[in-house]
Amino acid sequence: MVNEPQNDGFVVFDHVQKSYDGEALVVKDLNLSIGKGEFLTMLGPSGSGKTTCLMMLAGFETATHGDIRLEGRPINEVPPHKRGIGMVFQNYALFPHMTVGENLSFPLEVRGMGKSEREAKVKRALDMVQMYSFINRRPAQLSGGQQQRIALARALVFDPGLVLMDEPLGALDKQLREHMQFEIKHLHESLGITVVYVTHDQGEALTMSDRVAVFNDGRIQQLAPPDELYERPQNSFVAQFIGENNKLEGVVESIDNGRALVRLGTGELIDATAVNVTAKGQKTVVSIRPERVEYKAELLPSGAHTVDAEVLEFIYMGDLFRTRLRVAGSDDFVIKSRNTSGQRMLKPGEKIKIGWAPDDARALEPS
Repeated sequence: MVNEPQNDGFVVFDHVQKSYDGEALVVKDLNLSIGKGEFLTMLGPSGSGKTTCLMMLAGFETATHGDIRLEGRPINEVPPHKRGIGMVFQNYALFPHMTVGENLSFPLEVRGMGKSEREAKVKRALDMVQMYSFINRRPAQLSGGQQQRIALARALVFDPGLVLMDEPLGALDKQLREHMQFEIKHLHESLGITVVYVTHDQGEALTMSDRVAVFNDGRIQQLAPPDELYERPQNSFVAQFIGENNKLEGVVESIDNGRALVRLGTGELIDATAVNVTAKGQKTVVSIRPERVEYKAELLPSGAHTVDAEVLEFIYMGDLFRTRLRVAGSDDFVIKSRNTSGQRMLKPGEKIKIGWAPDDARALEPS
């Protein structure tokens, strides 16, 4: 990804680096501009630098090099409590000896707010997350989902322009986590606040974000809206990290007008969009999403490329069928098909033809 200095935006990271030992860089020359009212997610595996970036923005870590600006003003030297930023953590960080109301009132007292104004703001924040009836309970009397709602309300109670969320739903079960994703997204839309969200959960990032910054090895690999990240990954790391992906290894036979003709190890030729390949003879990995592959002849798109395949495994998943195939020497080629009426269940050992639209195949650098 090309790095350019960023000089506009509500939040700006300008050539920011971070090292803990003075040698190894955890964050490498980060340039990022986040718009006012945007929901931006920092997504990546453990150790990729995403949480360090959030902690530097919050003020809990100091940048080794570069500037961080909020609404145009440098905040490198501003202590955390004076940045006016709301924070939501995975472990909730609620005071156990205080009631829900006292937990929310505390950040307002610190800011010197009068009692009547505090009470009004606490009620408004609790109403936002539908928890006002729990105002006199202590955190230990609440479920995990209820505690996370209170932590969210506390982050919003003083009307911050920026809210930072660090894996806030990581401790919740799957169903509640998915429900809270939509609640947070709806709150963001209704309040117009700027949210910077950190997660390693790709589904969460795609569901909630206006844009996603995919981190790996201290750098942003791609910064884009969710649909663009998924449909048009710019390198092999993003293609593999965002969603499930099939990989077919081969060598570029020719390149013309943004298209690559790739010869697979078994000798077959397939057409793909040339992304990170530029010349004949280059090794490449052709990336194809499982749901873009079809095995019913009548559903193959116009101009589809077809190859022979052998069924190795067929798994019933309720709403989906997941089929693992042997394709062009790979035993890990997967297709996903919807469970519709009349859908035929495939059997291991069955020989079939599969196909996909040429635009759904992308020739990337070897992973």
